[in-house]
Amino acid sequence: MKISYNWLKQFLKTEWTPEQTSELLTDLGLEIEGVENYQSVKGGLEGVVVGKVLTCVKHPNADKLKLTTVDVGGESPLQIVCGAPNVGVGQKVPVATIGTTLYTPEGESWTIKKGKIRGEESHGMICAEDELGLGKSHDGIMVLDANVKVGTLAADIFDIENDQVFEIGLTPNRADAMSHLGTARDLKAGLIQKDLNLELITPSVSAFRVDNRTLKIDINVENKDLAPRYCGVTISGIKVKESPAWLQHRLKAIGLSPINNIVDATNYVLHDLGQPLHAFDAVKISGNKVKVKTLPTGTKFTTLDGVERELHKDDLMICDAEKPMCIAGVFGGIDSGVTEATTSIFLESAYFNPVSIRKSAKRHGLNTDASFRFERGIDPNITEYALKRAALLIQEIAGGEITSDLIDLYPNKIKDFEVRLSFENAKKLIGEEIPKEIIKRILASLDIKVNNVTETGLGLTVPAYRNDVQREADIIEEILRVYGYNNIKTTKKLNASISGTSKFEDYKIQNIVGNQLVSQGFYETLSNSLTTPNYTALSEQLKEEHNITILNSLSNDLSVLRQSLLFSGLEAISFNINRKRGDLKLFEFGKTYHGFGDKKEEFKHLSLFVTGNDTAESWHSPSKKGDFFLIKGYIITVLERLGISRFNETPVKNDFFSEGLEFSLGKTKLVDFGLIKKQILKHFDISQDVLFANFNWDAILDLVKHNTIKFNSIPKYPEVRRDFALLLDDKVTFESIYKIAKQSEKKLLKHVNLFDVYQGKNLPKGKKSYAVSFTLQDENKTLNDKQIDKIMSKLQANFEKQLGAELR
Repeated sequence: MKISYNWLKQFLKTEWTPEQTSELLTDLGLEIEGVENYQSVKGGLEGVVVGKVLTCVKHPNADKLKLTTVDVGGESPLQIVCGAPNVGVGQKVPVATIGTTLYTPEGESWTIKKGKIRGEESHGMICAEDELGLGKSHDGIMVLDANVKVGTLAADIFDIENDQVFEIGLTPNRADAMSHLGTARDLKAGLIQKDLNLELITPSVSAFRVDNRTLKIDINVENKDLAPRYCGVTISGIKVKESPAWLQHRLKAIGLSPINNIVDATNYVLHDLGQPLHAFDAVKISGNKVKVKTLPTGTKFTTLDGVERELHKDDLMICDAEKPMCIAGVFGGIDSGVTEATTSIFLESAYFNPVSIRKSAKRHGLNTDASFRFERGIDPNITEYALKRAALLIQEIAGGEITSDLIDLYPNKIKDFEVRLSFENAKKLIGEEIPKEIIKRILASLDIKVNNVTETGLGLTVPAYRNDVQREADIIEEILRVYGYNNIKTTKKLNASISGTSKFEDYKIQNIVGNQLVSQGFYETLSNSLTTPNYTALSEQLKEEHNITILNSLSNDLSVLRQSLLFSGLEAISFNINRKRGDLKLFEFGKTYHGFGDKKEEFKHLSLFVTGNDTAESWHSPSKKGDFFLIKGYIITVLERLGISRFNETPVKNDFFSEGLEFSLGKTKLVDFGLIKKQILKHFDISQDVLFANFNWDAILDLVKHNTIKFNSIPKYPEVRRDFALLLDDKVTFESIYKIAKQSEKKLLKHVNLFDVYQGKNLPKGKKSYAVSFTLQDENKTLNDKQIDKIMSKLQANFEKQLGAELR
């Protein structure tokens, strides 16, 4: 939100500098994120002075140019070549001297330099009004008042607005501060704390009066819940034209483009008082009736931007006797707005239900200055005052007469809030006791009325425009922010409490696994739980009917809760690959959400992603791509770190994967992992392989809580290793060898490892060679050759019998 310093000073005649003011506003909670300088004429006419034309003759080498000498108050006159047809001797003119920077209407700068034009030197430029940014005319040079002194700075004779504009990072709860009046109220409260009691000057509307009653518009509010207060008045005999300079400067300073005097007046009051208004061309209101009501779903309505929209049955509309004219509080219609031909208007000021406006604005994807305020809750008691203020302003700048009574439909007055404040609770929350008189002074400065005072607290009435202050804690926050957070003393004492949490708390287990993964080169990601419903089409595992849809979604891309962590991870991978970072190892702890009819469930997951190279390219070793066995190793280390070492392996059933495995314990799935299908990767514009693992974190947590720690003493006696080179059918897996070996020798066989695989030359067709190592150990004594040979013979016999293996 932008606030003009000059505009702010219309409410408070403060002598504080913009720097001091911005510092105090920040302390009050209206954080100033930046201060911009604004000049109504860019460059401020610096370097432009008043000159007097002493001589003016035809240029010797050009028919349309003239050679002049101009006195600008220096030691000697300047010779200037001028192409304007109206230049003449004796004129007082604005002269841009050498070194002056001027700006085009598009904002591009150019600097006046000494030069030669058709062989004659020129030491400056006599300017037209468009060249100085003072108007649009380029018919000739500007001719100034003859009484202006030569050498006077142009900035001293033209009305140039110099302003500082505060960019306030306003929090959503502070709807009361969304105007210059609201900001000035806060600033006044802050200044009172500095012992500067300034009067808050609000524009007078005492001059408002009905001139005649020749244009009456009947108002009927059909839905009083959606429009608790509605005011209107007609103004006739207006002339739509360009706004005066002062009004244009005010709007331009806060980033608004002037349109015409009527629209500019409503925008001015909006940012002045925080009350949105809307002006309708009265001639276009059929039947001289305004109806505030809802229309059936599907009703067509074209807004000011030329877009035809379909209305919802809950959209509050401003209608005439025949048609809708405006989406209430959001956006006007294309057929009812003010144009250059407008001579009479119906001016609206209202208080609309914030929830209704927010839903309509979201539903139609519209975000206007009016909806921004209405949906947060404006002051319901300023409606009539703002209407009078706007009507008087329009009369001032567009002429016209008030041609109807001001109608104010306010059947059920919105009440102020009653709150009780305990001094003891204030002390506890603030951490320091603030004197009671200071508390009462702060509350008074915030328009919070003290109804009764006791030894223990205060009975308070909070004005309706402070809809964010309805609880005791809110009152205490108001006291503290005005008193000043910086004024609360800090202490060296540190209080802490020790909690008796279980070692199996989720966050503790997450930290253990997260630290392990980070040590293995992974980066943790945190993605949005909201996603697009279109992802369900990428997999048969995900059902559209299981989506949980957000009622007030920001966009279609963020309209449902995710059913899988896969797609947010692929979004991150695609983002990184597009920025030349294709070697990635990512992990994320997160939840998925599923709707099963009326029942909604959420599940916790850990996801791993591996893509690109696992090791970087180096002079002494080539880069190595991450593969299926790499991610399998990471998964096993995670499970083993949590004490889960025994599980079953089965082919994966999830259609995310082109190939993969599932680890389970009994009927409980622990993790499935594998290579993501190409068609899914193509959707994210990913051309390289991506490996994905999805841990069922809820099931793993449950297992961890029931795990017992087992340990053995370190054996005193040595291990023995023996190797077999086995010739096998190419369909035999290492898993078969592993299981037979473990069944053959359960006590002394500690490890079985496949360390080489060979297929090809010198082997029979359909055969392969596995080099397998077997590690034997007796924890009570040293093994001898006889025992070892017996075990190896048994293994060989079982491999030959069950697998048809041969020793090579």
